[in-house]
This record gives sequence, structure tokens and C-alpha cells, in this order.
Amino acid sequence: MLGFLVAAVAGFFTPQLEGPVAGPIVKFLEGYFAIEPHEKRLIAFMVALVAAAVAAALLDSGTTFGVIAGATLGYFGERIYKLLKRIIDARSDAD
Repeated sequence: MLGFLVAAVAGFFTPQLEGPVAGPIVKFLEGYFAIEPHEKRLIAFMVALVAAAVAAALLDSGTTFGVIAGATLGYFGERIYKLLKRIIDARSDAD
């Protein structure tokens, strides 16, 4: 369970990792092949996922599926929250 939570936090903070973490990686890789601008966020997500997997292994907590599911839910967490809030508000307005 702890691995899932660590991965969810890592997924949630992916946009904040885009500049300080993915930026230097992109600069390094651009010396070898072209990196599209939209791929920078993907590189940040991959770094966050690797970090979450290492943390889950060190904590001896979480399965591979749990880490991947947690990171994915964390990445889309804000959008999922807004969707659920909109659904709840719609039901409240219907009453």
C-alpha cells in the first residue's frame, strides 16, 4: 500500500519535475536524437515512476501493478478530482 501512495505522489508531482529534472535529461538526449517538446512531460513521468519503483522496493511495499496504478492515478489526480466534484455537484443540483 505504501508503494501505491508513494507512486501516487510521484505521479501528482510530475509537472513540477518537468523543468528541474526532465530539462537536463532532455538537453543531454538532444545531443543524440531529437526530443519533441511534448515529450518532456513524458520524460518527467518516467523519472517519477522509476523513483517511485525504487522507493517501493526499498520500503519493501507495493506490487508492480500498485506502483503503476498509483502513478497513473496521481498523474491524473487533479483531473479525476475535478470530474468527481462536477458529478457530485450535478447530483446535488438535481435534488
